[in-house]
Amino acid sequence: MFDSPLSASAYEVLGVDPTATADEIRKAFRLRLRQTHPDAGGDAAAFIQVQRAWELVGTPEARSLYDRGHGFGTASGASTPEHDWSGWRAPAPRTDTRPKARAYGHPGGWRRERYLSLMREWAGRGVDLDDPYDPALVRSAPLEIRRLLADALAEEATAGTVSDLGMGFTVWHDVATGTDPREKLDHVVLSPSGLYGVMSEDFAETARFRRGEIIGQNVDGRAPVASLLARVRVIARAAKVRFGGAIIVLPDDDLEQAVTALGKVRGIPVVVVRRSTLGMVLRQGVPGARDIGGNELFDVRTRLQQTVRFV
Repeated sequence: MFDSPLSASAYEVLGVDPTATADEIRKAFRLRLRQTHPDAGGDAAAFIQVQRAWELVGTPEARSLYDRGHGFGTASGASTPEHDWSGWRAPAPRTDTRPKARAYGHPGGWRRERYLSLMREWAGRGVDLDDPYDPALVRSAPLEIRRLLADALAEEATAGTVSDLGMGFTVWHDVATGTDPREKLDHVVLSPSGLYGVMSEDFAETARFRRGEIIGQNVDGRAPVASLLARVRVIARAAKVRFGGAIIVLPDDDLEQAVTALGKVRGIPVVVVRRSTLGMVLRQGVPGARDIGGNELFDVRTRLQQTVRFV
């Protein structure tokens, strides 16, 4: 809950400044504990966050470790095993030689480039950013910029999961669905269990649902399910293929159940899944999705190869 560019820091959860004294942090912890306790009418999720924040900064040893890992102290913000921020940087090249899924396009690439461009613009002309992924810098940036990085990381994580599924899978990343790159389709996945449009999201909060749509403070008025289905339909018409389902992937902490089925929306089964569950869903298939096999699998792959364009 503290490892997303959109999430609050441990200090923010406790309502103190990163330079607060140990006594100030202790007093803030006790106050926030009373305010969020479920028995006093507080929110259970917030109550858990407060306890986790205290674990991270409640003792000098833990706080020192947290500050080094999160860029708030005088240290350079180097990663530690307990707080590994390396994921905020470009993923390292893979050394695994096992067969991977066929993959095309650059997952998270457009949003990474856009993030770096806007971060430098926000910092100001002539300012040299030694580390544009420094957590303290990221947390101080406007929401629009932080959201770009959060989404890029989510797309890269999904790409890693699909890649490990093996040669029976084909995936296209950052697929253009029009002239506006912001309206791209994050992933198109072709597997023996079906053809799926996939969107990778990170809202840094537990997902809630209303009338087949994801809602929440960090969803910020967007309609992820409707957006995904609209983009799926663009590719389906262009390539003359039928999608078997639509999948939205969230970080594990953001979804109470491993898989939340939203039923068929405009004829397409939609599910929201935890990131750790995505591989199983793609292997077994989305409930209600149509299997693809034999010559049809080859035909669908060929049509997509001839049609897909990247942002």
